[in-house]
Amino acid sequence: MPCERKPMRYGHSEGHTDVCFDDSGKFLVTCGSDGDVRIWESLEDDDPKSISVGEKAYSLALKRGKLVTAASNNTVQIHTFPDGDPDGILTRFTTHATHVCFNASGSRVAAGSSDFMVKVVEVADSSQQKTFRGHDAPVLSVTFDPKDEFLASASCDGSVVVWNIEEQTQITSWPLLQKSNDVSNAKSLCRLAWQPGSAKFLAIPVETKVLLYERDTWSHVSTLTDDLITQPINVVAWSQCGKFLAAGSVGGLLTVWDVETKLCLERQKHEKGFTVCGLAWHPSGNQLAYTDTEGCLGMLDGLSPSTAGTTKATQAAPSEAKEYDDLFDDDDDDRVLDEGASDTRSPSKNARVAGAGEDEDDDLMPATGRVRNRAAFLEDDNSRDAGSLKLGVDEFAEDDDAGSTTAPLSAQAAPPRPLYHGPMPTPPQKAFQPGSTPAHLMHRFMMWNSVGIVRGYNDDQDNAIDVEFHDTSVHHAIHLTNSLGHSVVDLSQEAVLLACPGTEELASKLQCLHFASWDTNKEWLVDLPLGEDVRAVCLGQGWAAAATSAQLLRLFSIGGVQRELLSLPGAVVCMAAHGEQLLLAYHRGTGFDGEQALGVQLLQLGLRKRQVIHGEPLPLSRRSHLSWLGFTAEGTPCYTDSEGVVRLLNRSLGNTWVPVCNTRDSCKGKSDHYWVVGVHEHPQQLRCIPCKGSRFPPTLPRPAVAVLPFKLPLCQTATEKGLMEEQYWRSALLHNHYDFLSSSGYEVDEEGQSQSQKEQQELLMKMFALSCKLDREVRCVELAELMTQSVVTLAIRYASRSRRMALAQRLSELALEKANQLQGEEPEEEEEEQYSSARRNSGRRQGEQSSSRHHSTRETQEEEEEEEEEEEEEESQDGQMDTEEAAGNRRQGLNPFAKGATLSPEKPSLNPVSKEGRVNPFKVSGAGKSPGSSGQPRVTSILDSMSSSSRKPSPLLGSGGKQGRTTVLKPLAPRAKTKTQSTLLHMTAPKAANKKSLEEKEPAVDRLRKPEAPPPASPENVENNKPKTGFQLWLEENRKSILAERPDLEETGVIKEAMGRFRTLSADDRTSWTERAKGQCGEAVEQKKRKREEEERRAEGNTQNEAEEEEGSAKKKKSSDPSAKLSAFAFNKN
Repeated sequence: MPCERKPMRYGHSEGHTDVCFDDSGKFLVTCGSDGDVRIWESLEDDDPKSISVGEKAYSLALKRGKLVTAASNNTVQIHTFPDGDPDGILTRFTTHATHVCFNASGSRVAAGSSDFMVKVVEVADSSQQKTFRGHDAPVLSVTFDPKDEFLASASCDGSVVVWNIEEQTQITSWPLLQKSNDVSNAKSLCRLAWQPGSAKFLAIPVETKVLLYERDTWSHVSTLTDDLITQPINVVAWSQCGKFLAAGSVGGLLTVWDVETKLCLERQKHEKGFTVCGLAWHPSGNQLAYTDTEGCLGMLDGLSPSTAGTTKATQAAPSEAKEYDDLFDDDDDDRVLDEGASDTRSPSKNARVAGAGEDEDDDLMPATGRVRNRAAFLEDDNSRDAGSLKLGVDEFAEDDDAGSTTAPLSAQAAPPRPLYHGPMPTPPQKAFQPGSTPAHLMHRFMMWNSVGIVRGYNDDQDNAIDVEFHDTSVHHAIHLTNSLGHSVVDLSQEAVLLACPGTEELASKLQCLHFASWDTNKEWLVDLPLGEDVRAVCLGQGWAAAATSAQLLRLFSIGGVQRELLSLPGAVVCMAAHGEQLLLAYHRGTGFDGEQALGVQLLQLGLRKRQVIHGEPLPLSRRSHLSWLGFTAEGTPCYTDSEGVVRLLNRSLGNTWVPVCNTRDSCKGKSDHYWVVGVHEHPQQLRCIPCKGSRFPPTLPRPAVAVLPFKLPLCQTATEKGLMEEQYWRSALLHNHYDFLSSSGYEVDEEGQSQSQKEQQELLMKMFALSCKLDREVRCVELAELMTQSVVTLAIRYASRSRRMALAQRLSELALEKANQLQGEEPEEEEEEQYSSARRNSGRRQGEQSSSRHHSTRETQEEEEEEEEEEEEEESQDGQMDTEEAAGNRRQGLNPFAKGATLSPEKPSLNPVSKEGRVNPFKVSGAGKSPGSSGQPRVTSILDSMSSSSRKPSPLLGSGGKQGRTTVLKPLAPRAKTKTQSTLLHMTAPKAANKKSLEEKEPAVDRLRKPEAPPPASPENVENNKPKTGFQLWLEENRKSILAERPDLEETGVIKEAMGRFRTLSADDRTSWTERAKGQCGEAVEQKKRKREEEERRAEGNTQNEAEEEEGSAKKKKSSDPSAKLSAFAFNKN
């Protein structure tokens, strides 16, 4: 079926067009987006008649002198033909009609509209209408059954529906198409076509194929396809004889099939590759008119004639074909072109050709002799043989057996080409800004985060950026003129950071509007080197970052000072910041089969800069890409992929990623999505915007934010066991941020933290009870391993009441093991912390020792006095804390994780760690020996258990180290350094020497008997191991007078009052008290005995002085080390 492709003609302005022939084939009629209908006498007609029907014309149909058009004024109009006179309005819709068609007789018109409705209207009486409702999206096309019984329609909701016209009911529906929200966004117009005459098949274009469905059975019976069709088919049309089907595709390819043999008879490419949107056969069947989306009209001429007029041509064909073949009788063996070709000179072929006129079905088969084979090599129309031109339309004379060789011959003739069958590389994802919509939109969100919203407008009227804050107390709304063409933006509580790409002449610029600045100049601008463009930006606490096309990460201070410069391992995809953290995703390599190969880095940019995640692969769902990257409100990194899976960083498991939510589970339709704008761990919320039929929200109207819950994808969450397991692990994961915040020096919500721990333990107890009911005792023990010691006690009681003695015994062993493990770990942790602090301070002390020698004696003496006063205050507070802590631990047993009122007060009796097991061979002993340190063995056992369960609070933790009373970690609130503390460093070296001389005098037996005292971690700890100071002696002698004057004072108030009075003494008096303290070092034991006897007699007298007794005992603990303090306390109580 060789044909001629005639040159294109300009017909309408750019946009959608449609075309049809009149019944006689004399006129060609087109319509376009300019609102005109043009009537052409031929393709060469230079002055077609024009009829204006509206602003735009979407579709037209012509039958029996009636021209029907679908215009933009929401009407279906009717005109006379060929005069073009208006003949009234056939019907109306609430929006414009998208497609119209006549039935076979021309008595009815069917129209589909964007308001989801289909109407069938009688042409003679337009009041006779039938309305078909059932589509959920705009209608793409409609077509009548030639027998006028059924109507078929295609819609943007993805369905093709067959209706019964008389009953106005749905016969069947096929979900074949891709969904869209409008005809303009549909991948294909999906112009349906019913086979003329027999009405046997309904042709439906689906992607790159045409599906044929059989009438009555409504089953899929055949598929027409071609390897050269790579883009969706837009429109199909049947020839009048019903044997050929033509298709026009988005890529401009025109294809003609023989429906019976499924052979592709003709392929023609649009001369410019434009999308074909209109297609019509000439009534004779030898021409095919088509229009494109650029408003042009084209035609294929010389196609197969209709069955009515082919008999004569067919009878004349054999002789002419024979004459043509005789030209090549002598060189059959030498021609490559004839390899495998059909030979009309063979007896079998000649017999079929001679009898071709007997079977009319064979008249329409293509002749596939040498001429057609040559066309496989020579695609140019001007290169065909003279014999081919001579034959003209008469060359289509051979039967279908010869025609069946077309495809194999073309395949053989094509030059061999090596084929690659492996995985194909995936195009790398382009860089984007999290919380922004695509940059090609005229009105878009440039940023939506927890601080505010940044909108960008780029249209004919305005090119501007609007910044709106969720909390207007941060700043009022800002309107910026986008004269530089900024394309990426980030917003924080301090500033707005903008960046624009560079041009050939201008460099890429980074602009910061620091609205939180305290000076008047709140804006700075930086030009990047030429050829380097900003791809992504983010704002942290006091810093800004920009990733560029040169694979560099540039850091700036919030005021504009250039800071670190880093090279990135790959092209950046996006960045996010929170406080001192910077999270960056980049291309780690090339992905295959739709996968993206991304890497991630997490940097800590505070005072202690470090890299937390070192470029590990970023896990994504299969065949997905990254769609959002950021932090939770609590500072945990998280991200979302295009499949809707939200993943969170699990810091407790080696910085791994855990899926915590799938937004697709909450979507109602396949084309619906959720656009993430924020994540919260407490409360557990995913804040996102629902997008109906799209991936991004529109700027107007302002979209509403929805809240989705988290849910870990654990197995069998519909069961009670699976549900509680999911709740427990989700709670454990989403409360890891408490540990991170406390370790970073932030204050944490103690109530929320204790509540989360309580919830987790309650869930474990419920799972334990459920496992007991199911006789899963091994599972019970596994759950008990996750419990705290106090909850294990409850589990033991539950197992005992359930008469599961074997389980209770195993749980008792587990409880004992947990207690011993806690007792062994805590002193080790304390030792490591204090030892590392001492190592850090040692170099500093040595350096300052030499400088302190240059100070005068008077300055040294004053510094020592101030140091003694500060030491006295801190030691007294430490002694009070130790007393309370020891008493609390003795009340609650050996359980450092007691939950208070929520748990049972009963505790298992556990054996303390032996004294020999706690000897520290590296211990540094104190200066003095407490009289209570050598006593009965029972006293030593109590001390060992107390020292193992109560951890000595470090100066940095303050009063937050009372592990015996609560499991909540106190916030790290660093103490402000006073002037007194800063001067302590000058006295470190002399005191260290004095301490060393005192240690040499101490007997070796006492070193083994006392608990370990690691090297001093701070100047305060150094002072704790020294003998009494002058202030301490003065306080002991004057305590009674202070209490007599101020009986309402607590111990801390007494110490403050005493310090004030001690400072009022003259320098000579203070010096004398200091000398007395140094001289009484050897008499310390006798003084403490006398002091203790006095306090015991005082305690028997009245209740008010009981507190004084505890204070006094705490006072006596100020000897050599913490062991001596505990010894004195224990001796007192006994």
